[in-house]
Amino acid sequence: MNKKNVIVIFDVGKTNKKRLLFDEQYKLVQEESTQLKEIKDEDDFPCEDVEALTKWIQISRNDILNDKKYKIKGINISGYGASFVYLDVELKIIPPLYNYLKPYPPSLREKFYKTYGGENALSKQTASPILGNLNSGMQLYRMKYEKPEVFANIKYALHLPQYLSFIFSGNPGSDITSIGCHTHLWDFQNNQYHTWVKEEGILPKMAPVIGSNSIAGYINNTIPVGIGLHDSSAALIPYLISFNEPFLLLSTGTWCITLNPFNQTPLSDLELQQDCLCYLSYKGIPVKASRLFAGYEHEQQIKTLAEHFHKPLHYYKTVQFDLNIYNSLKTVHGFSDKFTEEAMRAKSGFDQRNLNDFSSYEEAYHQFVADLIVQQIKSTNLVLENCFVKRLFVDGGFSKNQIYMHLLAMAYPQMEVYSACLPQASALGAALAIHQHWNPKPLPTDIFDLKLYSGIHDDKV
Repeated sequence: MNKKNVIVIFDVGKTNKKRLLFDEQYKLVQEESTQLKEIKDEDDFPCEDVEALTKWIQISRNDILNDKKYKIKGINISGYGASFVYLDVELKIIPPLYNYLKPYPPSLREKFYKTYGGENALSKQTASPILGNLNSGMQLYRMKYEKPEVFANIKYALHLPQYLSFIFSGNPGSDITSIGCHTHLWDFQNNQYHTWVKEEGILPKMAPVIGSNSIAGYINNTIPVGIGLHDSSAALIPYLISFNEPFLLLSTGTWCITLNPFNQTPLSDLELQQDCLCYLSYKGIPVKASRLFAGYEHEQQIKTLAEHFHKPLHYYKTVQFDLNIYNSLKTVHGFSDKFTEEAMRAKSGFDQRNLNDFSSYEEAYHQFVADLIVQQIKSTNLVLENCFVKRLFVDGGFSKNQIYMHLLAMAYPQMEVYSACLPQASALGAALAIHQHWNPKPLPTDIFDLKLYSGIHDDKV
């Protein structure tokens, strides 16, 4: 029996850890998923069990290498960012893998920003809001001053995707997509590590940078292993490869994140106040991003609507876009215009409305989505300003929501607005990043299922 040529991608999220196999046409041929129980760090705060994760990766690797149906031609990783795995001089793990949600000590935060020019200056230079441990460089700063003996024993600090690559290749490396994801490590203005990284003695603990589309090493001298990528940056790769003209990607989930790879203007004070930031793409190019907590609000409001109108929780999925309802609401109720300096977490204002003013679930749900869209427009416009964009792609949960998509298309009549069905985008991006090293076939041209929307009708493309 002829073995099928495949690439193996380990896509490691905070909750789900997946092993995915793609064939040479980038079709998903196998997927396995697991969840690992969290443990507690020395302060009793939940964190990833890095040793259990390592064991799962190793067992999963061995299983697939021994599978007689597949010939492994390459391996790569996509994983969540802002998390370090520390290795000692013998390249052994120094646990734990701290949780980026752990509160940051206020006194240490004050000391850091006072030393290095203040919060506003650091935010602009590193293209990131002040996020505590989510600025992963701050974890190393904390380690230096709270656990100096542990800090002194660190040979390398590897972001999680690069540690997982190291398991396969044995070669410690850093990757620009992980360094450039709101870490405070990278000076976007000078395109190098920030001065504080050198002055605090952290730079020697950063492994050499290996290109995101390069190979970190090999298994058995034959199977190339990528360096691993930050998952948000990996998810953008299929779009960057497939489309040359400027576009926006609106990735929707709990957070609705608008990514603009074609806006090269530095972040302004206003944008930083509105929680905008920059990522680095797999080619090292800044990607301006804004985010809105809209998916979370949607989860809450559908519970309220279901209870009030005595409908099933997911009844909203049956509601079709009705232009007459929308026009009536626009005349009678108007749409919320609440957008403050905390807009990314601010609610749409729908929760202040009286549900008794609506005659049906359908009417109330149209109103809610319309209120959300007002917020989304203002969030998206933060990264759209001074940049001509022809297309807006929407993926994730809201891309399947007819009302959301029609109203978004109505808001941007100058753009082509598409829902994009691209399952496992992060894993697919990690596979595409090292295409030249494992796949002799041309890059695919049909990996997307796109649907073009307008305000009144939609057409498949």
